[in-house]
Amino acid sequence: MFWNPKIECMPVEDLKKLQYDELKSLVTKLYESNQFYHDRMEAHGVKPKDITCIEDISKLPFMYKQDLRDNYPTKMFTVPNNQVVRYHVSSGTTGKPTLVGYTRGDLDYWTEALARSLTSAGLGTDDVLQVCYGYGLFTGGLGLHYGGEKVGATVLPSSTGNSERQIELMMDLGVTAIACTPSYFIHLMDVAKKMGVSLKNDTKLRIAFLGAEPWSESMKKKIEDETGIETFDIYGTSEQGGPMFTDCPCHKGIHISADIMYIEVIDPDTEEILPPGQKGELVVTMLKKEAFPLVRYRIKDMTEIITEPCECGRTSPRIARITGRSDDMLIIRGINVFPSQIEYTLMQIPEVGDQYMIYVTRDGALDNMVIQVEIKAEAFSDNMEDMLKLRAHIESALKKYLNIAVKVELKAPGELPRFEGKAKRVIDNRVI
Repeated sequence: MFWNPKIECMPVEDLKKLQYDELKSLVTKLYESNQFYHDRMEAHGVKPKDITCIEDISKLPFMYKQDLRDNYPTKMFTVPNNQVVRYHVSSGTTGKPTLVGYTRGDLDYWTEALARSLTSAGLGTDDVLQVCYGYGLFTGGLGLHYGGEKVGATVLPSSTGNSERQIELMMDLGVTAIACTPSYFIHLMDVAKKMGVSLKNDTKLRIAFLGAEPWSESMKKKIEDETGIETFDIYGTSEQGGPMFTDCPCHKGIHISADIMYIEVIDPDTEEILPPGQKGELVVTMLKKEAFPLVRYRIKDMTEIITEPCECGRTSPRIARITGRSDDMLIIRGINVFPSQIEYTLMQIPEVGDQYMIYVTRDGALDNMVIQVEIKAEAFSDNMEDMLKLRAHIESALKKYLNIAVKVELKAPGELPRFEGKAKRVIDNRVI
């Protein structure tokens, strides 16, 4: 199914020309009308006339999260304030938050991108979409809300929390699709079980759009096996404008609308552009944004570009599942460790449940990692010997995959915290 087949199936060379035209117009506008972009390009020794093809984007300087904070709240905006019709604000652990402004045109292309994505997953006028992303400053709730309405679905704006009521509404209103974080969907699965509700047999749920945090193929398989639904990976960040892109039913990468966002992948250390198929840090250029443009913004998400033709017929480039963030990488005694690696390993062990927490401390010069793991009810035992054997098995599996020894603590079902928004599974208590 296609929402905009002219763009979604456009020949690759025509797409590249379209991208170049958008980029040239964008760079010229920014150079002439915004002090930040003008000064950054001058300092980098590049002018709009130097951009003669889409590949010349590599001549432009990178943008960083700190740039957004340094120019908070609106110094980087490129339209008058009276043309801004909405603000969204990202949450951050340090420094100022990221403030994103939208013109009416920005909201239109955001909704257009989502309409393409939701349609590709089979969402349409016969569906009821339950949006369990947070509404308000976070981009997820309102983004999926307007995208769902755009394709003609009935939208249930339930946000997060009050999970038992969420399950009741899901059954009462015949909800067929849901959008939320993977961790919150896992939580809903747990709540449904406690209520005696089978999401597979007692609801009409058939599609889930899960994103806003990394999740593994193992978690995807677990969700689909237990609920019988088809899951789609949805991608987007507050800086680029919100969730926009999903994979298609072929499930071989997330389709990126090439007329809206240009993507590169770089080595995060050398900043060298990597070829398709090599994993690195995603860099994005928003070709259509009016109020808050991004040019070569280092998004920090780790992925790779897929250029092989997709069987669905779309010609857009794709990115592989986000495996983590370059700035979320943990360095434990000289070894690089990503939380996604830990999750992948845990999901291979049948006795392990869905919840885990990672704690990192430093004892003198030595880093220590403790992973708390919930055990499934049927595998949890009062027999100390059985639990010691299971713990040793989990520690051995993690050491084999991570190349580093970690301590595991086993927890009873329901003992670890649940998350209604983004899961915070890593607590790094080291003092640098």
